[in-house]
Amino acid sequence: MSEFTPPTAEQVFALKVSAGIAELAQHERFSMATSDMVEAIVEGIGGFAAGEWAPLNRSGDTQGARLVDGKVSLPDGFAEAYRAYVEGGWNTIAGPAEFGGQGLPYSLACCALENLGAANLAFSLMPMLTIGAVEALDLHGTETQKKLYLSKLVSGEWSGTMNLTEPQAGSDVGALRTSATPIVDGPDAGKYRISGTKIFITWGEHELSENIVHLVLARTPDAPAGSRGISLFVVPKYLVGPDGVPGKRNDLKAVSLEHKMGIHASPTCVMSYGDEGECVGELVGRDNEGLRAMFTMMNQARINVGAQGIAIAERATQRASRFAIERVQSARAGSSDKTPVAIIEHPDVRRMLLRMRALTEGARALLYYGCGQIDRGKLGDQEAQARADLLVPLIKAWGTDIGCEVASLGIQIHGGMGFIEETGAAQHLRDARIAPIYEGTNGIQAADFVGRKLAMDSGGVLAALMDEIAREADDVMTLWKLSHDCKEISQWMVTEASIDDRLCGSAAFLTMCAVAVAGWQLLRQARAAGDEGIPAGIARTKPVVARYFLEHVVPEAAGLKAAATDGAGLFYALGAEDLVG
Repeated sequence: MSEFTPPTAEQVFALKVSAGIAELAQHERFSMATSDMVEAIVEGIGGFAAGEWAPLNRSGDTQGARLVDGKVSLPDGFAEAYRAYVEGGWNTIAGPAEFGGQGLPYSLACCALENLGAANLAFSLMPMLTIGAVEALDLHGTETQKKLYLSKLVSGEWSGTMNLTEPQAGSDVGALRTSATPIVDGPDAGKYRISGTKIFITWGEHELSENIVHLVLARTPDAPAGSRGISLFVVPKYLVGPDGVPGKRNDLKAVSLEHKMGIHASPTCVMSYGDEGECVGELVGRDNEGLRAMFTMMNQARINVGAQGIAIAERATQRASRFAIERVQSARAGSSDKTPVAIIEHPDVRRMLLRMRALTEGARALLYYGCGQIDRGKLGDQEAQARADLLVPLIKAWGTDIGCEVASLGIQIHGGMGFIEETGAAQHLRDARIAPIYEGTNGIQAADFVGRKLAMDSGGVLAALMDEIAREADDVMTLWKLSHDCKEISQWMVTEASIDDRLCGSAAFLTMCAVAVAGWQLLRQARAAGDEGIPAGIARTKPVVARYFLEHVVPEAAGLKAAATDGAGLFYALGAEDLVG
């Protein structure tokens, strides 16, 4: 019941149809992403995740990470499994070739993280952040910083973190107080002394990698107030010499670990910098432009968090499906044969299982389509990059909402046994529940979507997307109507709605748009399922799964139109004290 089977055929199919990876391989930059290479990587990372990381998922949850004498102790087997990950080269898939990476499409790296997350979500957070650190330093670091850090981060020998949140600031990054004071003389002249406290730092301290490269947001003296005065610094656990060799330990430490609802094996640290006044960091990019550099890492993290929702949905669906086949209870309603049957034969269980599968495959289709647009953006396609930017909040918010819903349905299928920890179904929901919160809550994603993203080309980027969906769905009335509703609402939000109106309808509108794109991609997949050479299992199941999504999930999303356009009046009809009773 605890085994994980990588959905290799489904992932390869989604990469081909939704990411368009064969088209990407026609470009010189991604020419190594041949069909054989793609299939080998997807199959290989799936086998590794199932064989090395999945067996540690339950023990990691029960043992958890512990802080003892300033060091983080991890569950049994994690060190060996991480070493195997690095030695297998799995961290290098999309890394820049000049620093030891394979330079393959980001779509493939995201597929790898999906498999790792399905196998062991808490463990997968470590490489997820490292890959983001590579992206940030590659785009914004100096040539010296790249030379010192990137090869080790690309390989996974060193890990990376992202340090934003502080106790008093929460999601308001502009309220941070961590300081960075220039060092004017001595061997560290030109660098900065970092001082402050950061909370919720994922994998902030551990012994699995040889060094930890912290990317820390802080303020320099006389910096402007708010987010305009934030700078980004690279602050290694062990100071790195000119030869790239780690030396003495920097003045930083984990002072505590958070006691969390889930992802117990992931050490979520309270980090203290500069207790002795000797924490040394280097500026990344320009002074006061730290958020710009950090958002490179954060945007990738948001996509990968959306992938976590899909990963958990996949794992929960597999567990529930196996239980439904094995659990025998009650005769089929209306049957003359009163012999008890496997619960998968009961209509309501069928309903839940089909919904779990459709939501999971729909979210994966949205994810891989978005990744394909990111890869095209890297090739210089500005329209694809704009569309990718538009899709990021959809992937993160809807993908993680789906993870929670599917994990909850998995518990429901287990019945009372699902509420018992030993079955493992409850862990999926506990692990999944953080994903709608971190890397910007889903409310922040929705606000970003109706604010900055909808404003791109005065709504033209979203309008072009919905027009394309409508053209391809002209024979699927549910999807055609939803795409038109989304375009109509976007025009209202851009031209008429107040800021409060947009924000109060933002969550509903984001869901509508995410479902429209996911439904469109599933429709494409269903049409491609009959092509020559498609695996028989996909040819049989994809049209049915897509039909359920288009006939059930899409109309549900269309029903959110009233919520998206009702405005803010109702939400402020009661004063704060009356609202809370």
